Formats: sequence, structure tokens, C-alpha cells
Amino acid sequence: MIIREMKEGDIEGVSHVCLDAFSDSVAGSLSDEGIATFVAIASSDAFVERMKADNRILVAEGKNSEILGVVELKEGRHIAMLFVTPSQQKGGIGRKLIIAALKYARSETVTVSASLPSVPAYQKYGFKLKGDVGELSGLVYQPMEILINQ
Repeated sequence: MIIREMKEGDIEGVSHVCLDAFSDSVAGSLSDEGIATFVAIASSDAFVERMKADNRILVAEGKNSEILGVVELKEGRHIAMLFVTPSQQKGGIGRKLIIAALKYARSETVTVSASLPSVPAYQKYGFKLKGDVGELSGLVYQPMEILINQ
């Protein structure tokens, strides 16, 4: 497995991984509005737009060039996405993606608005709870942060 920057040819695979992992572990905890919001965020068109912005999107690529996971670092300071294909979860791919993304951090603090089911994973990666649970467009999240170079 290698971690590399996402290319345009990866977008369909990345979208698929995000939607599969979301459906498997997050969607059941959200309203229809939250599900619709996420589906729009994880669409191929949305990824194309975010590739043009100040976002670093990395993928974990398997032996057969399949996309196993994705992490998106927005503006060098916020983890906007972290998803691993369900069959590959708990195998270290998420940790490797986070470590790779944090190398591009441009701030001493990197934040994430973690879905509630993903909070324990982020805690294992070193993120700490920061504030109260919130909701935006139906997406329920726990603010978290990690201090870099500590």
C-alpha cells in the first residue's frame, strides 16, 4: 500500500470509498437531511471542486491500484474527510493517512469535526475533544483537535 496525492482519475473510486464507509458506519446515526448533505459533499463533482481549492487530498492505494482510503486536509489546518473502505478498517490505513496528512499541516493545531461514530478512532490518532457536539445541515459532529510538534 502507498499513500499519495489524489489524481483526477481517482475521483470515482474516492467517492465510492467515502459513500461506502459512510453508509456502513455513520449514516444510521443521522437524519435524512444529514445523509443528503454528506452524499452531496462526497459526490465526484464536489471532489473536483475541492481539488481546485486549498485542499490536500491523499489516498491509500492498494496493490492492485484500488483506492482503500482517503484523507482531506483543508487549508493546511482541518481534516475535512477521513474514510477507509469498510473491509479494510482497523488495519492501520486511517492512521497512515492521518500521519501523512499532518505532514502538510500549516498550523500548530489541526482540527476535525468528527462524526460521532469516528470519535474513538480520532482519539487513538491523538486528537482531543474540543467543545460540545454540534450539528450543521443535519451532520452531527464532535469538534476535536491535535497539536502538532508537541
